[in-house]
Amino acid sequence: MDLANIMKQAKELQEKMQKIQEDLMNMQVVGEAGAGLVRVIMTGRYQVKKVVVDPSLLNNKTMLEELIAGAVNDAAAKVESETQGKMSGLASGMELPPGFNNGELQ
Repeated sequence: MDLANIMKQAKELQEKMQKIQEDLMNMQVVGEAGAGLVRVIMTGRYQVKKVVVDPSLLNNKTMLEELIAGAVNDAAAKVESETQGKMSGLASGMELPPGFNNGELQ
């Protein structure tokens, strides 16, 4: 493997990384709790954009608070999962120098 090829792959990797970061920042996920009684819409930056509460919960403050927390946690877990999934595929297909495995020289 020559240096020119490595530099080309590094540039391609950088471009892919930038695209993935943009996609992640623009994505939205929906977290739910209580079988959908509470839904939270969150961005890839972990910003909550909207909270939707079923009217049947408005008289039960404790349950509502617990379900909102659960929906936020569900949305955050989805953002994390999407991020890990996109990042794990980033370096696939790259030729690594002999003895180089998982970012460490063997």
